[in-house]
Amino acid sequence: METNFLYFKTANNIQQDIAANAKKRRKAAQLTQKQLSAKSGVSLGSLKRFETTGEISLASLLKIAFALGCEKDFEELFKRRHYQSIQEIINGK
Repeated sequence: METNFLYFKTANNIQQDIAANAKKRRKAAQLTQKQLSAKSGVSLGSLKRFETTGEISLASLLKIAFALGCEKDFEELFKRRHYQSIQEIINGK
């Protein structure tokens, strides 16, 4: 696994950021946790734990994303090509 030393976020930091962004999106949609729970089919306890700790199953995270209209974000995950060298870019590989 290649590490970018200019990017110091841990997996836990990213989890927390995703949870914070989801919470902001929920609030912008003027939904309570209970309403989002009902709309997404994710239990209220799981939603509360997610917003507090960032911990959630992938299936539940996808349900929340669909309920908030953010499913397109997942479609782009892992699509961007990462090149190992400038030569790969030149060769179009």
